[in-house]
Amino acid sequence: MWKEAYLANVVSTDPMELVCLLYQHALDTVRNARRHLAGADIAERGKAISKAVAILGELNSSLDHKAGGAISANLEGLYSYMTLRLTEANIRQQDAPMAEVESLLMTLSQAWQEAKAKQAAPAEVPVAPTAPVWQEANLEPVGHGWNA
Repeated sequence: MWKEAYLANVVSTDPMELVCLLYQHALDTVRNARRHLAGADIAERGKAISKAVAILGELNSSLDHKAGGAISANLEGLYSYMTLRLTEANIRQQDAPMAEVESLLMTLSQAWQEAKAKQAAPAEVPVAPTAPVWQEANLEPVGHGWNA
């Protein structure tokens, strides 16, 4: 029963919102991995990194290369790079690669949040000027030319 409710909620959620949620969850898991590294909890660090890699895999599999063009290809490369860096961090037990991935995820997350906000904002309707432009500029017709 919970599975059906979960799936119904996910299916009805806006795709932009889902991407934003995935980025946030990836950020949280990388932060947890860094915390577990600092606390020398190898098992939990490994679990957190595995979750982050799985999220990156999900983001990668959701790319639409036909519609996305170069952006999609660039994101695919970035997701692969972040996966490599997280794997290196796990094997070498280093924080720097995880910090780098956290920074990249933060930038991507902020960009998607901004795109989502713009998508939700009502479109601005252009307002016609109240007077012709030439009157606003104090232009008056003189002979067969214009003078200011």
